[in-house]
Amino acid sequence: MARKSETSVVQELMLYAVSAALSSLVLYVGLRQLDPNRSSNKKALEQKKAIAKRLGRPLVNTNSYEDVIACDVVNPDDIDVEFDSIGGLDQVKEALFELVILPLRRPEIFSHGRLLSPQKGVLLYGPPGTGKTMLAKAIAKESGAVFINVRISNLMSKWFGDAQKLVAAVFSLANKLQPAIIFIDEVDSFLGQRRNSDHEAMTNMKTEFMSLWDGFTTDKNSRVMVLAATNRPSELDEAILRRFTQVFEIGKPNQSERVKILKVVLKGEKVDENIDYELVAARCEGFTGSDILELCKQAAYFPIRDLLDGEKSGKNSNASPRALTQADLEKALSDRKGKKASRGLNAGVETTIQEGGDVQNAIYELSKIMSRFAEQ
Repeated sequence: MARKSETSVVQELMLYAVSAALSSLVLYVGLRQLDPNRSSNKKALEQKKAIAKRLGRPLVNTNSYEDVIACDVVNPDDIDVEFDSIGGLDQVKEALFELVILPLRRPEIFSHGRLLSPQKGVLLYGPPGTGKTMLAKAIAKESGAVFINVRISNLMSKWFGDAQKLVAAVFSLANKLQPAIIFIDEVDSFLGQRRNSDHEAMTNMKTEFMSLWDGFTTDKNSRVMVLAATNRPSELDEAILRRFTQVFEIGKPNQSERVKILKVVLKGEKVDENIDYELVAARCEGFTGSDILELCKQAAYFPIRDLLDGEKSGKNSNASPRALTQADLEKALSDRKGKKASRGLNAGVETTIQEGGDVQNAIYELSKIMSRFAEQ
């Protein structure tokens, strides 16, 4: 009887152990399924391995929040934009090289005294399509700094407190990967003026961001910089504006800058050597760099159409597209302006023929006027 009793007890203990193990497994799987960051964490781990391989160094001691932010890390070697690939903006590029790139690339020269401390905040503002984001990428490329492209959607979480932890992860990861640039495009949508109608989570996130940013500004040895771009600088919170020690206006290009942009865009393309860049640039008055790029793309289709038309008529079956000519660019200009005028007539209003982003440009100009009134 005693042996049977002992056997029964052992069996019950084994049953309890198996039951407990199964319960723990079910609980573990259930909690994993409920984890809001599960898919992000999995993707981040894969991204972290890829980043470590590109950087040539392992990403050690990173937490789950830093792993999520790691998805937005760009290796400077993978950036294909340099200052030479941006037409115009010579004075801005020179200032950025001296104030931003050199301190990140050669920190030992700027380690003597407080006056030469590296810039911790740089703001690029101007109308859309003027090259602000391209400049930001070029800064990371030229400085060799890791580029953390912060997306607000990645910082938002339905779980209370996670947003602040993700913001903290941005700075802690940047510190581990320094030299690093924390880039925020359309920064006014994230760090805009604080209002009573703001959600508590958004207010806490802004406060956390500013607090962590201040911590880096007091660390002389830190090579982490916040770089931001916006079309509406007047919408930024005053406390945020004070933290941007360098502010650059990226306006629409002038005549000489438009010539440089045209040459950069058409560099390496099959173009006619008789193109009058000065004349084309003069006809592109009011265009942004993005507008000029789209114009050249549109003009590049005309040689393709001529080739296809020739094939349909039984000619040039083995020929390659002809070179892009002055006439192609002028035709593209006429087409774009014609469409613009047509939209104005269809709306029943008189339209001055200007190119690209009129509404956003008007908002930008209005914000500048309001800023001047506020300063007076």
